[in-house]
Amino acid sequence: MTPLAGLFSQQADACARLGSPFMQRLLTLCGQRLAPGQPIADRLLDWPGDATALGDAIALRFAGALHALVLMGRDEGLRAAYPPNEVTDDQLWSAIAEAMQTHHDHIMHWLDSAPQTNEVRRATAMIAASQLLATRFPALPFRVFELGASAGLNLFFDRYDLALPDGTTRGAEDPVITLSPEWTGPLPPRADVRIAERRGVDLNPLRPDDPQARLRLTSYTWPDQPERMARLQAALGIATPVVDQGDAGTWLAERLATPSPGHITLVFHTIAWQYFPPATDAACRAALEAAGARATPDAPLAHLWVEANRPKHPATVQLHLWPGDGSKQSLDLGEMNPHGITFAAWEPFAL
Repeated sequence: MTPLAGLFSQQADACARLGSPFMQRLLTLCGQRLAPGQPIADRLLDWPGDATALGDAIALRFAGALHALVLMGRDEGLRAAYPPNEVTDDQLWSAIAEAMQTHHDHIMHWLDSAPQTNEVRRATAMIAASQLLATRFPALPFRVFELGASAGLNLFFDRYDLALPDGTTRGAEDPVITLSPEWTGPLPPRADVRIAERRGVDLNPLRPDDPQARLRLTSYTWPDQPERMARLQAALGIATPVVDQGDAGTWLAERLATPSPGHITLVFHTIAWQYFPPATDAACRAALEAAGARATPDAPLAHLWVEANRPKHPATVQLHLWPGDGSKQSLDLGEMNPHGITFAAWEPFAL
């Protein structure tokens, strides 16, 4: 068994929990058979940083490199071994081993960059929270700012709608995507959400109109989940470039420096804060608290936190509001699967 077996097995288990048996199989197989002496395997074995799923996620980088070859049509043997085709483990590994020899430079280059998926099902949290805020401030349109925004697809959450278990929906009247999580608990209110400004920040933003950026996003969308791919393609079809390159702390402080009368400002992030270095973490917290102290009744501030605080657990969904009267209100909305598959609401949606 190679030293990568445990690392790849942990990622394989996570993929299984998120509904991808092919990724579970692929990563388990690679962990067992990647061995010293092959240049790509040697790089993975000697990875200088945090190779785990909560760090540099090298297992997903490697899988993304292979999937990109399939999507580009550059490796017929690998394509024939990927869904919807069915092959044995030996046939799958043979295709992978051949790809590592034939496409060495491509895989090495792909390993240089962190995975990006921009999972649009996470927009469930933004739709629910914005409905609640719009109920509280019906006259105010939104300014929405996302930290760690990738290609900015979730900044267009007002173009999606949310199907709920009582048969009703929340969100766009003519949606490009309908999200249907397994929802339990109280339901969000229904309100008119109007967005006046949308902007995001990322250290490595991807333009939704750039073919190479689209390839990167699709390569990290798992091969046996065509419904995820369809959602991604639908979101890419309506998104425009709205994400700036930069550090989230500096960017947020500049964005929140001056209140915007006649608007409610909503800052959100989904499974991104955990990757912020300590200085960025501190700068973001300071910017939010300072802006909250400056909030006024016609320029309130809200902060939606969607982060997995513990490995193998759902993301906690919390909403913090500075309504402009000197107070700060917080509501634990519930918890959500990192891919938005489930949403368990904990408290009634009321501020």
